[in-house]
Amino acid sequence: MTEVCGTSRIAGCQFTLFPMSDQFVDIILSSLEEVDSSKVWKDTDDVTTCVRGKMVHVFDVVKAIYLHAAKTGEHVAMSGTFSIGCPGDNEADVYMDETDQAINKEKSDTISQPAGCKFSLYPMGREDYMDKIYEQIDLSKARGVEVSASHYATRLDGEVNDIFNALEESFVKVQEKVSHVTMTFTISANSPSTKK
Repeated sequence: MTEVCGTSRIAGCQFTLFPMSDQFVDIILSSLEEVDSSKVWKDTDDVTTCVRGKMVHVFDVVKAIYLHAAKTGEHVAMSGTFSIGCPGDNEADVYMDETDQAINKEKSDTISQPAGCKFSLYPMGREDYMDKIYEQIDLSKARGVEVSASHYATRLDGEVNDIFNALEESFVKVQEKVSHVTMTFTISANSPSTKK
């Protein structure tokens, strides 16, 4: 049986939050509790948290969770994978009826937090995948973030809100042309290390 990409436009993100602090449990739990996740399907286990629904709400929730953890001033990292168009991905269809208003945006926009992020786009099933990736790297340069090359990834430096906006815009533009897209990312704030 040949698998083809699904027609559902449910987006999702599976991520892990890493507070480098003795208070890591409190930071993780308070960040999850402080964010309104009512417009996404959410599941948290001992390894990751997964959120799924409309793309606008998936990015809104992931960004808000990270911002609430990083605003503690502790060194906090997050690694995850965004995906859309995954074959058979139709569970949580009910969340696709939500309005497009991002319910955490107003609160997130008030948090100023510099960070560094590395991300990689994977347009699936396309021979011209590198063209699609290069288009987004070029666009990132005009999105209020510093863009630099890194092995197997593109680095973004700037405010967390701007970084997530650049990630979302890149992801949106690629998925408009490619049915199945994944994007991996790692973001870090308040690190005691200097940028390498």
